[in-house]
Amino acid sequence: MNVCIIGDGLTSLSLAKNLINKKINVHIYYEKKNKISLNRTIGISRSNFEFFKNEIQNIKKKWEIKKIEIYSEKLNNNKIMNFKKSMNSLFFMIKNDELYKSLNNQLLKSKFYKKKKIKNSYFYQELLIKNKYDLIINCLPKNFIVKKYFYKTIDKNYNNLAYTAILKHNKLENNTAIQIFTKYGPIAFLPISNTETSVVYSLDIKKINYDNKRVNDLIKKYNPKFIIKKISKLEKFALKSSNQRHYYYKNIVAFGDCLHKIHPLAGQGFNMTIRDIKIISNIIQNRIDLGIQLDSTILEEFEKKTKHINFIFSSAIDSIFEFFNFDKKVKNKNLNKILKLFGKSKILNSMFIKYADRGLNI
Repeated sequence: MNVCIIGDGLTSLSLAKNLINKKINVHIYYEKKNKISLNRTIGISRSNFEFFKNEIQNIKKKWEIKKIEIYSEKLNNNKIMNFKKSMNSLFFMIKNDELYKSLNNQLLKSKFYKKKKIKNSYFYQELLIKNKYDLIINCLPKNFIVKKYFYKTIDKNYNNLAYTAILKHNKLENNTAIQIFTKYGPIAFLPISNTETSVVYSLDIKKINYDNKRVNDLIKKYNPKFIIKKISKLEKFALKSSNQRHYYYKNIVAFGDCLHKIHPLAGQGFNMTIRDIKIISNIIQNRIDLGIQLDSTILEEFEKKTKHINFIFSSAIDSIFEFFNFDKKVKNKNLNKILKLFGKSKILNSMFIKYADRGLNI
């Protein structure tokens, strides 16, 4: 089987590594060299981490998160929810650039893998005309294939900018992720070592413009416990949600950000993609085991198994955002107090942990 993957991000490389592990020939095409941010991190849930380790590649450089605490500025920064699962880790933090380098290095060693740069604007037309691949997997959100086949999406602009940075701080036991819902938006402190913590601050920009100094001041203001030595250079990106109406056309499938984008407040974006890789990987492996021809019907089965789940899960994340967005506009503290009561329920806590770990595929 020959597979073409378009894109050079973590999604493309992770999927490519999974496929070459099955001895499937993979060609990656990219438009320009991917600039991986040194400030961006990802959290991978425990079950997704196990799949990644067993079916894609072992991740050596990671940091365990054993507890999640959620606070509200409205309740004087009192804790409203607390997630912990006995002695087990809830998820693992990984630096984007380190994971990218690790995947890229391993892929380049494989005889089943080739990587080529797209040199001209006629590449996509030639790719479709020649049609020499069994599957074409598009992971780039804006290109000829998206404009031609995957332009029907359900989109939402949050009018938010996410600012990311790495805090360097004094050494401490650092295995608790903290999220604070502030009057400006949610800020997450995500440990990556005992001396470094990743920060993601989603700021509402409808009425206020933020310069880097103000963002740094806000990070310091809501800093929960760290003695900060240095804040790295801030990076920012616009926040939007998107859900693809059609997952595939003939032997071409949209994947990763082309399928779904969500607000980062729950840290589930890349986890959704890993779950998609797991499903398409299982479909392909089942056919290999049965000796059935690998063809475009794989994509039909993939859409049937994932589309409704991804849409419901994306909608649930959006509802969480809208809940806290509405709460910002309400002067009383009742909603936060109700949430605090829910947070004391062991049954609800267990349910939230399961959904965060496995999505709706429980």
